[in-house]
Amino acid sequence: MAANKAIHIVNKKAGFEFILTQKVTAGLMLSGTEVKSIRLGNAGIGEAFCFFKGEELFVKGMNIGTFKQGSHFNHEPFRLRKLLLKKRELTKLKVKAAEKGFAIVPVQLFESERGFIKLEIAVGQGKKAFDKRETIKEREVARSMRREE
Repeated sequence: MAANKAIHIVNKKAGFEFILTQKVTAGLMLSGTEVKSIRLGNAGIGEAFCFFKGEELFVKGMNIGTFKQGSHFNHEPFRLRKLLLKKRELTKLKVKAAEKGFAIVPVQLFESERGFIKLEIAVGQGKKAFDKRETIKEREVARSMRREE
């Protein structure tokens, strides 16, 4: 595999659906075929969300496609995956997520410099319909300004 091919899977809907406030980078507990599949770019985090089960944080709805050469050792594409964070970070996230209107959403999936698969998560507050229209307007204005230059 070429060393210059970097993994970078982004959740574009997260920035549109939520006002993202606090970002944290977390490790993922993955099996071998999941890592190989992610390195091939066969993953999606568009429908994923994070939740607490006891004192641990899990991500649900993250699609990691099956590895073609995985045989009977393959993984389930939509299984729960544990996020690896320090206890201090977990308590901060738990307090923030417990507030009304806040959720923990995955923003991007990438490979660190040391070769570990990381998931950047953010605490987000849901946007109302008029906030979404405002975001679209700002994007259109920025696009038209770039065209004029």
